[in-house]
Order: sequence, then C-alpha cells, then structure tokens
Amino acid sequence: MTERILVVEDDENLRLPLVDNLEDEGFEVEQASSGEAAVELARRQSFDVIVLDIMLPGMSGYDVCKVLRAEASTAGILMLTARSLEDDVVTGFDAGADDYLTKPYRLRELLARVRALLRRRAPSSAESPRPAETVIDLDGIRIDASARTVVDASGAHVELTRTEFDLLVFMVTHQGEALAREVILDKVWGNVRVDPRTVDNFVSNLKKKLGWTKDRKFAFRAVRGVGYRLVIGEG
Repeated sequence: MTERILVVEDDENLRLPLVDNLEDEGFEVEQASSGEAAVELARRQSFDVIVLDIMLPGMSGYDVCKVLRAEASTAGILMLTARSLEDDVVTGFDAGADDYLTKPYRLRELLARVRALLRRRAPSSAESPRPAETVIDLDGIRIDASARTVVDASGAHVELTRTEFDLLVFMVTHQGEALAREVILDKVWGNVRVDPRTVDNFVSNLKKKLGWTKDRKFAFRAVRGVGYRLVIGEG
C-alpha cells in the first residue's frame, strides 16, 4: 500500500517542490496552504505522515497538531520551524509532534525523517508488549498497552501524546533499570534524531500529566550522567 503524506506549507515556492519530490519518491501526497485546510483534509482522509509548517496564516502549526491529536489522529507529524530555540521545539512536542526539522532543511534529511516516521508507525511484533504486560497498574494508574489508554485512580482518562505513551510503556516495562537517554531515544523515537535532553522534557510532562507527587509509590529517578530509572514501590 502506498504511504500517504500531507504537506502543510503556506509558501508555494517551498510547498510545490516538496510535493513533487515526495511524489517522485513514490508517496501519495496531498497539500494544504493553511492550518484550517489541513485539519479539514485530515478529517476526510487518513495520512501516514503530516509535514507541518509551524508559521501558517491563521491557525498555527501548533494548533493544527493539537486539534489532530485531540481527534485521535495517529499520523506521524514532522514539524518544520524557522527557529531551533528549545522553547519552540518543546512546544511542538507538547502539541503532539513526533519530530521537528529546522529551516532551511536539506531535502535528503527531510525524506529520511519521513521514512523514519513511517517505520515507527509500522507495527513491530518484536516491540509489542507481552500478553501479561498488556494492562499495567502503576499505583492506581491503569495503563492499557493494547488499547493505548491511561486511566487514573479516579477513572479519568489521562491524555498523552503518542510519544509520551510510548515512553511511559517503555519505562514501566523496564522498571528498575537505569535507562540511558540514548537507549530511550532509540527505542521510543527510533531513527528520528532529536536532542537527548528532549527525554528530560518528556519525563517532566509525564510526571505532570500523571499527577505525580513525592507521596506516590513510584518515581522517575534521574540517573546522573546516564538518564532515568522508573522506581516502583517507593515515593
């Protein structure tokens, strides 16, 4: 089956050549010049990857990403940004993006990022949780790895981005282990290249969304010079 890609870019001089190159690579490509048009297209059609510019007229790329994730879009989202400031990158990941690329970008690198997102999207039996691990209880927080849902002790659903969910499941299934940032990036982000400190931002987000406090019976412990360890059974 041909992978389907949506390119969202208001600059025609950038959008049209990118669409042509993606089509030359064998992808089926749709395009939009505004955030509103992108959301409408994504509601009517299914895409494997969305290449999304942040600076759009009207609805920003961040807002587009938030809307699509709120509507349960599983497309891999590659954000294009003219700035590489950490705050901009973090905002993109918080909105639900899977990767980012700074303009001006090299076409070969963009294509590599798109293919990496497609590989992440493809199911892998080797990475699937074992049956006994499908439903996990984390101090009253119910994590269903098969349904990809998280429910807190009160029964309320915890809304996580796809990457946040993958990170949580990975750390829970490797509880007690000191996980290097590079290992986490390899297993959760795959071949997508991001700054290793991105892991810190995602762990911080997980703690907030899970309502973690020092009184909980689990903790994300920083391992100096290495990465993180999820400890269960202590506050």
